[in-house]
Amino acid sequence: MRPRTALIRLGVDIGEFTDPAGAVERAVEAERLGYDYVLAASTEGGLDAWALLSWTAARTERIGLVAAGLDVAEIRPAVLARAAGSLDVLGKGRVTLELRPGPAAAEAVTVLRRMWDTSQRRVHHDGAFRLAGAEPGPLPAHDVRIWIGGDDPNAVKVAADAADGWRAGVPGQDSRQLARTMQLLAKALAEAGRDERELDRVVTLPDTVGAQDVETLASLVTEHGVTTFVLRVDERSPADALERFAREVAPRLNEAAQHAMTEGRFSPVPMRRAEVRAQRVPGIDYDGLPANLAATAVEPGDLLYPTTRSTYLRGGAPGLVLRPQTVDDVVDAVAFAHRHRHVPLGIRSGGHGISGRSTNDGGLVIDLGALNAIEVLDEDRRLVRIGPGARWRDVARALQPYGWALGSGDYGGVGVGGLATSGGIGYLSRKHGLTIDHLQAVDMVLADGSTVRASHAENPELFWAVRGAGAGFGIVTGFEFTVDEVSDVGWAQLAFWVADPADFLLKFGAAVTAAPRETTPFLIMNSSSAQVMAMVATDDPDEILAQLRPIAQIAPLVQQQVVVAPYAAVMNMFPDAPHQGRGEPVSRSGLVTSITPEFAEDSARLLASGAVHWFQLRSMGGAIADVAPEETAFAHRDAAFQITAMGSHPQRVDRWWNELRKHFSGIYLNFESDTSPQRVAEAFPPPVLSRLRKLKAELDPTGLFRDNFTLAENPVGRTA
Repeated sequence: MRPRTALIRLGVDIGEFTDPAGAVERAVEAERLGYDYVLAASTEGGLDAWALLSWTAARTERIGLVAAGLDVAEIRPAVLARAAGSLDVLGKGRVTLELRPGPAAAEAVTVLRRMWDTSQRRVHHDGAFRLAGAEPGPLPAHDVRIWIGGDDPNAVKVAADAADGWRAGVPGQDSRQLARTMQLLAKALAEAGRDERELDRVVTLPDTVGAQDVETLASLVTEHGVTTFVLRVDERSPADALERFAREVAPRLNEAAQHAMTEGRFSPVPMRRAEVRAQRVPGIDYDGLPANLAATAVEPGDLLYPTTRSTYLRGGAPGLVLRPQTVDDVVDAVAFAHRHRHVPLGIRSGGHGISGRSTNDGGLVIDLGALNAIEVLDEDRRLVRIGPGARWRDVARALQPYGWALGSGDYGGVGVGGLATSGGIGYLSRKHGLTIDHLQAVDMVLADGSTVRASHAENPELFWAVRGAGAGFGIVTGFEFTVDEVSDVGWAQLAFWVADPADFLLKFGAAVTAAPRETTPFLIMNSSSAQVMAMVATDDPDEILAQLRPIAQIAPLVQQQVVVAPYAAVMNMFPDAPHQGRGEPVSRSGLVTSITPEFAEDSARLLASGAVHWFQLRSMGGAIADVAPEETAFAHRDAAFQITAMGSHPQRVDRWWNELRKHFSGIYLNFESDTSPQRVAEAFPPPVLSRLRKLKAELDPTGLFRDNFTLAENPVGRTA
C-alpha cells in the first residue's frame, strides 16, 4: 500500500474489460495497493460504466469512482446530476465525472453544479439544456469534480474555462505532443484567469509503462504539474501491472511532485475555483491546511457548506469546517487550531448540541462525524467501542441483535461525543444510570496534540474529569462502554389536559418519586396541556401498565399510546432531518432535588408568561443516585429532575427563569446556552470545579478548548 503522504494520485482504467468480474477484481486490487481512482466508460456493445462503477462501489470502501467518456448529447446533464449524486451518496463521496468535449460541455458543467445545489428550491436554466423549475438534488456527499477528456483544442479550452480537471485521452501518447498540449492548457488557463493548480491534470498510460519511463513521466510533473496518472488495463494486461507501477514508478513521481510543490507548480490537493476562494474568511490560513485535512474540509462557497454551517438549533457561518477521517487527522486539526487562536473553535460530534457551540461565525469547526465506528470488543463483558461521530440511533441498532442497549438521551439523532462527555440523562437512566456511568475508557487528543488513554487505571484524574466535563479537556476519539442487557421495553406517550399546571407538576413529581426505578418518564408541558413520554424497562405488559397507571391518573387523558418495543425502535422513532438552525438558541437548565409547591408555582408563572415555547422535566434518581458524587465530574447525584426551558428572547426568558433559580441544586450544561462563568460555577460544586481547573491548567494551559464552557479560572483569548 502506498504511504499516506503520497502526492501523485494513481488511477486504473477498467473500461476495456469485457469480463465484469475481472474488471471489478482489478478495482479491488487497486484499492488494496493504494490507488486513488478507478475509471470506467461505457463502450458500444461492451460493459455499462454506471453498472460497473456501482458494483465496484459495493466492493470497495475508499477508491474514487470516475464515470468517464460521458456524452451530454446522449444523457442530459439534469439526469446525469441525479445519477451521479445518488452514486456519490451511496458510495460515501467518491464520484468524479468526465465529460466528452462536445459543443455544449461547458454549459453542461454549469447545469450539473446547479442541480447539486440544494440550497435553492428550483433550478431554472435557459440554453441547450433548458430547465423550467427542476427540483435540485440529491445533494452529493462531497464536491463532485468534473473533468473533460480529450486532447483536441476544444477539450483543452472547455477544461480551462469551466472544469475541475482535464485528462489526456490517448494512452501512450508521444511525450512531445503531450507537452505541447500541456502548454496549450496552461495558456488557456491564463486566458481564463485561473490558477493552474485549480485543475486536475490527468495522463492515461498503457499497461507496459515501467521504470524506463520514469524520467519522461517525472518531467510531466515538474514542468506541467500533472497530478494523476491512470494505468489502462484489461484481461490481457500483466497480472502485476498495478503493483509494479505503484512500487517502481509512483515513488519516483512523488519525488518529482515534492520538487514541483516547492516551486508552486503542484498542489497535493485540488485548489478550489476562484469564485469559491473569494468567499474565504480573512485570518484563516486555508493554503496552510495539511493535505489530509484539505481533502475533506468544507469552506464557504463549497457545495456542502449549507449543510455543515449550522447545527440543530444554531445558525452559523464558520470560516472552515474540518472533517478528520482518522485520529491522526484529529491531531493535525488540533495543531491547525493552535495556529488560529484568534478565531472561534467549535468541536462537533452530531451537531445537535443545545448550547450551539459546535458552530460559530468566522471560525473553525472540527467535525468528528466520520469517526463513527461501532465495534464489539468483548461479547462476554458486553464491552463496546464507539466513535464520537456515531449517532445514538445507530448505536441502538448495532446493539439490538445482542439484546443490549446503552441509555442515551431521548433522541437518536444526537451524536455520541457531546452527550457522552457531559452525562447522558435518558429513558433508561433511572434503571441503568447515566451514559457516563457505563464508560470504561476513552482515547483522547489533548490540546498539545498528544494522544492519551484514560480509564480507572490509566490517567484516572482525566478519566474522572471526562465523565461530566470532557469537552473542556480535549477531543475524545473513542469511547469504551460496558452496556446493559435490555429486553424489549414499554414505551408510553400520554397527553393530558391541564387545568392547573402547578398542581399537575406536584402530582407528577410525587408519582415519579414513588415509581419503581424501571420507569423513567419525561414531561413536556405548557399552561394548558402536558405530554409524558415514559419508558418502562421490562417487556411484561402487566408490569408496564401497573407502573404507568399512577402517572396516567394525574389528570384527564386526551390521548394515550402504550406499546412493547425494542429500545432501538424508540431511538429510531423520529427521522433525521437536516440541521438548519437559525439565530442563537436560548436554552436554560436547572436541577432540582424535588418538586416543591414553591417550584411548581414559579414554573406555572413561567409557563403563563409565554416567554418559553419548550418546558421539559427529565426524571432522574434511581440508579443515577447509586453512584457516589465524587466518582465523576458530574456530581449532582441527588437531583431528582433536570429542567429545560427554551425561548426566543434571552432577556424575556431570564426575567422569568431567574425566579426559578433559587430552587436549583445545580445545572446540566448540555441544555444551557448561556456560557458565562457563572453557569459553570453552578454546574460544578466548588470542590469539583477547583479540581477541574487544576487539571485544565495542566492539560490545556493556553485554553484552546474555550468556546464551549471554559473551565479556566481566568480565560485567555475567549471568543464570542
